[in-house]
Amino acid sequence: MEFNLPEDLRDVQATVRDFMLDVVEPRAHEIEETNRVPGELMRGAAELGLFGLSIPEEYGGVGLGALGRCAVYEAMGQGHMGFGGVISAHASIGTSGLVKLGTEEQKRRFLPRMASGECIAGFAITEPSSGSDAANIRTRAEKKGDCYVLNGTKHYISNAPIAGLLTVIAITDPSKGTRGMSAFLVEPQSTPGIKIGKVDEKMGQKGALSAEVIFEDAEIPAGNLLGPEHLGYREALGILTNGRVGIAARSTGAMQRLLDLSIAHAKTREQFGQPIAEFQAVQFMLAEMEVAIQTSRLLWQKVAWMVDGGQDVRRMASVAKYHATEMLSQVADKAVQVAGGMGYMKDSPIERYYRDQRLLRIYEGTSEIQKLIIARSLLA
Repeated sequence: MEFNLPEDLRDVQATVRDFMLDVVEPRAHEIEETNRVPGELMRGAAELGLFGLSIPEEYGGVGLGALGRCAVYEAMGQGHMGFGGVISAHASIGTSGLVKLGTEEQKRRFLPRMASGECIAGFAITEPSSGSDAANIRTRAEKKGDCYVLNGTKHYISNAPIAGLLTVIAITDPSKGTRGMSAFLVEPQSTPGIKIGKVDEKMGQKGALSAEVIFEDAEIPAGNLLGPEHLGYREALGILTNGRVGIAARSTGAMQRLLDLSIAHAKTREQFGQPIAEFQAVQFMLAEMEVAIQTSRLLWQKVAWMVDGGQDVRRMASVAKYHATEMLSQVADKAVQVAGGMGYMKDSPIERYYRDQRLLRIYEGTSEIQKLIIARSLLA
């Protein structure tokens, strides 16, 4: 394993970082005010290939491995986190299931439009009665002739208000428990019987829209079954596992941005006749931020390297996500402290990061679930 990214990935990372800082960040206030990502930014992301990060080149994508994708996610973490959330929900868990399990017909039907950004994807597993307890899913898919009839409700589904394709996990055989769940490719905008609820009003991550998805006798063609019948839950866990390393990478990028902002502030803000960077208390906080960044970066790079090598990463993906998201919370708090009252103001990017980062310890598996996965793996 190399401890430095290959030069080509460093170039890609630098390009994406420049886009996030020079193009997206100047529109951050607009995104916050409207809770929408401007169309120009979505088109810019498409031109960079961000929607096709995990899609093979033969279907119009970039075809990066886990290491390359996560390098991009770290760069995205240095800009508006809501914008990054739209891209990552699509390019990670929204896309990886189809790439891994889809038939050739399914891939040719959906992937080119997903790679271009024409069709935004999402992943629908969470329900009002099942968050961390994903085994308690109640959405049913009953086979009737050449289709499956879906009934149930998913909620907090990222990208749902703008999604052209959702990977939906539903029960196909109630007698088998978690072994009786299947995955389906669902087109919510064109399928009768599917209703998208109102956009969720969240604390942060503005522009990264989520909502309920309600199925009422929605008929899904049998050809949209993704992977083998009754294996949806197992495959869903695999999709979420690989998505966790991407969250660790995004968290690392956010920490880097917060450290950069804190250093710039500490060098220019004066108290008692000198820059606050001269105070040991501030220096200690900056040092602690750097330790958090370096350890998180090494972890996501190791896990991404393991994914590309075909290794089982269930435990290590949880280690990486748990560590990086918890460290990000601490770094965000320190950044506010270094900035003082300025860091608490709405026009400060530090204040925005402080709100935005909190979600990362919840979605795609809470910190508590990550610790359970780690502990059970150790005790197995």
